[in-house]
Amino acid sequence: MSTTPADDASTVEVAAFIDAQPISAFQVKLLLACATVLFLDGFDTTAIGYVAPALAKEWNLGKGALGPVFSAGLFGLMIGALLLGPLADRIGRKKIIILSTLAFGIGTLVTFLVNDVSALLAIRFLTGLGLGGAMPNTVALTSEFSPHRRRATMVMAMFVGFSIGAALGGLLAAALIPAFGWRAVFVVGGAAPLMLVPVLMWRLPESVRYLALTGQADATVAKMLGWVNSKVVFAPGTRFVVNEPDLKGIPVQHLFTGGRTLATLLLWVVFFMSLLDLYFLSNWLPTVLNDLGASISTAAVIGSMFQLGGVVGTFVLGRVIDRFSFRALALVYFIAVFAVGAIGQLGHSSVLVTIAIFSAGFCIVGGQIAANALAAAFYPTSVRATGVGWALGMGRVGSIVGPSVGGILLSLQWSAGELFMTAAVAALCASLAAFWLARMARPGERTGNACDRPRLEAMTRAQA
Repeated sequence: MSTTPADDASTVEVAAFIDAQPISAFQVKLLLACATVLFLDGFDTTAIGYVAPALAKEWNLGKGALGPVFSAGLFGLMIGALLLGPLADRIGRKKIIILSTLAFGIGTLVTFLVNDVSALLAIRFLTGLGLGGAMPNTVALTSEFSPHRRRATMVMAMFVGFSIGAALGGLLAAALIPAFGWRAVFVVGGAAPLMLVPVLMWRLPESVRYLALTGQADATVAKMLGWVNSKVVFAPGTRFVVNEPDLKGIPVQHLFTGGRTLATLLLWVVFFMSLLDLYFLSNWLPTVLNDLGASISTAAVIGSMFQLGGVVGTFVLGRVIDRFSFRALALVYFIAVFAVGAIGQLGHSSVLVTIAIFSAGFCIVGGQIAANALAAAFYPTSVRATGVGWALGMGRVGSIVGPSVGGILLSLQWSAGELFMTAAVAALCASLAAFWLARMARPGERTGNACDRPRLEAMTRAQA
C-alpha cells in the first residue's frame, strides 16, 4: 500500500484534516465505545424507577416516599454536568469519562447494600454525579473526532446508546426482580461499568483536538490522525493546530465572551424546555392515559411509543440536522407543539393518541439529542465540554421541574387537554429559542482553514 507523506515541516489544521476524510473504522469504534458508556449511563439512570415498586413494597413505603430519591439522582446529574464539564476542558475528556464511569459503577453497585431511604438518597445523589459527568464528555469526544458534514449524525447515533440502555433496563429488571429481588438490578448495573473501565483506559483515545490545542503532543496527534486515515504519513516536524482560540482562565466565563452570551442563554432555554417536556411526558403519560380509561398495561405500552418515537427521530433527523442545523431544530420543536397538544385531545382513540405520542417522542427526544450535537458544534474545543455540560445542567433543572409541575397540575384537577397544552407551551419556547439561534452566527464552530482543504483532500486521495 502506498502512502502520501505530508509536506516537510508542514502545519496541519486538525479539524480540516478530519473534515476531508471519509468515516473510518476507528471513528466508528470510538462512536461505539462512547455509545457503550451512555448505554450503561441510561441503564443506571433509570434503574431506580424500575425497581421502585418492589423496593417500596419491601420497605413498606408510601406511594410518594421515593420522590426525594428520584430528585436526588437528577440533582446529582445536574451537579455532575456543571462541575465535570469544565474540569474535562482542563484535564481532558478521556480522564473524566473514565472517572465518571468508575463513579457511577461504584455508586450503582453499592446501592444494593442500602437498607433505608436516607442512605439510598445519598447514594443516588453521588451516583448521579458520575452519570452527569459522562454525558457531556462522550458528546464532546465524539464530536471532536467527527467530520463537520456528519457531526450531528454521529453524535446522535452515539446518543441512541442511552435510550437503548434505558429501555433494556426495564426488560432486565422484569427478568431479575422476580427471580433474585430488586438488588440484583443494581449488582448488574454496577458491575458492567466497572468491567468497562479497564477497556476504556486501554482503548479510549483522548480528544485529538484537545491534544492539538495544547501544542505539546504532535507525535500523539499524528498517530491518532493516522488511525483516521492510515494512508497518510506525516513528515517529522509536522505541527498540528486547531484554528480556534485557546481560552484560558475559568471555562464557564468564556460561555459569555466572544459573542457567545446570547447564544449560550438561548441554548439553555432550549435544553431547559426540551428536558422539562421530555421528563414531564415520560413520567406522567401512563398515569394520564390510565385516567382516560386505558388499562395499566395498555397505558404502559402506548406510553412506550414516546421513547420509540425518540429512537426513530434520532436516526431520521441526523442528516437533516447536519444540513440545516438550528433551522431544522426549530421546525422539529414547532411540530412538537402540535403533537404534544394533540395527546390531550385524542385520548378517546387509542390509535390516534398512539400516533400523537410517537410523533411527540420523535420531535422531543429526537430534538433533545440533536440539541446535544449542535451545542457541541457551537463551542470551541477549549470550552466544548463546559458548554455542553452547562447546557445539560440547565436542562436537568427542567427535568426536575417538569415532573413536579405535572404533579401539581394533576392535583389541581386539570383536564388532560389543559395538561398537555401546558406541555406544548414548553415545546413552543424551545422552538422560538432554536429559531433565534438559527439567525445568529455560531462563533465556536470551525471547520478549518479553507486554504488547506484542497491540499488535504488531494493528500488523502492516494490509492493503494
